[in-house]
Amino acid sequence: MDMTELNARIVEALLIASETPVTQSRLNECLDDGHQIDLAEAVDYLNTLYEEHGHSFLIKGVAGGYQLVTKKDYEGYIRRFLNRSGRIRLSYAALETLAIVAYKQPVSRPDIDAIRGVNSEGVISTLLERDLIAVQGRSDAPGRPLLYGVTQEFLRYFGLNSTSDLPRLKELKEILHAHSGDYAYREDVPDEMINVPEENDSDDGEESDPDT
Repeated sequence: MDMTELNARIVEALLIASETPVTQSRLNECLDDGHQIDLAEAVDYLNTLYEEHGHSFLIKGVAGGYQLVTKKDYEGYIRRFLNRSGRIRLSYAALETLAIVAYKQPVSRPDIDAIRGVNSEGVISTLLERDLIAVQGRSDAPGRPLLYGVTQEFLRYFGLNSTSDLPRLKELKEILHAHSGDYAYREDVPDEMINVPEENDSDDGEESDPDT
């Protein structure tokens, strides 16, 4: 086994063992002195092998690192197998709020309330508890309300490497449909989706808790 293959197998083993994305810095911490592995190169090597052999999984850049994921072709089988048990389920109100935070961050609760037209205190508390959003400071507006933004956990669950990978608003419905089994109490996310204003874009015209 040459060094390239050895390095790739080490990375593969770490990806299988890790529940969170593997980063270059985390990889460096577990290597012996003098042993260096370029994580991105190892990932490319492994993905080429997986593609050549028709594997049902691949390595994807997620939340600043890499994670082993199954291909979308098998999503339906996996959902039925897991029966969506033990997964986070959020109401449509929580999904709506989460999308507003993602696209408008850092954003305050008064601004979220203004966009949604209702009080979002309970929904925000739920998202904070589940580590999908976090406080990112305070606004200069009267009362200095807290500002919120999405977290690494948000990126991990939605398969995004960074917030710059967020799709255009009109594509958000497909994202939420893809994750509806994990996040939504309802299977059918409405076509209307979320009315979040998008500047300079003329093309875009747990079972539910009591507080979500």
